[in-house]
Amino acid sequence: MATKQSLLALALLAAACILLLPSASAVTDLEYCNKHKDYPVKVSGVEIVPDPVERGVPATFKISATTGGTITTGKLVIDVKYFFFNVYSETDDICTKTACPATDKFKLSHSQTLPSVTPPGTYTITMKMLGEKDEELSCISFKFSIGLFSPVALS
Repeated sequence: MATKQSLLALALLAAACILLLPSASAVTDLEYCNKHKDYPVKVSGVEIVPDPVERGVPATFKISATTGGTITTGKLVIDVKYFFFNVYSETDDICTKTACPATDKFKLSHSQTLPSVTPPGTYTITMKMLGEKDEELSCISFKFSIGLFSPVALS
């Protein structure tokens, strides 16, 4: 027969396991690169799937945005920092990340698989949206984490 103490310990263990399970996705906090600039593209949210990000598993960053104009061409410039070290940079055609022409409300989606040797910790992504003439349409930064015990995909 189980004692009250062993039942309590089992309940606490079960609660801890539930809290430690990775969520399917989460909306993360974002900051504009220049808080005083009136960007033509307003970003309303960033969703990271899965969250936390796992090594060797595709991670998708979904950006919800609005614009008062029409985006027919441009670039998405992505920089990733680990502490203060720049560890990754990429420039893509913005129309490969969203349907162009983009008007009013639109979503950008970027997927990346992190190598299995990616160190655990907090990373900062800076995403710049540049227009046809390289004018800055928006610039945001946000953080994502890779846990110490993040799973590694088998190859």
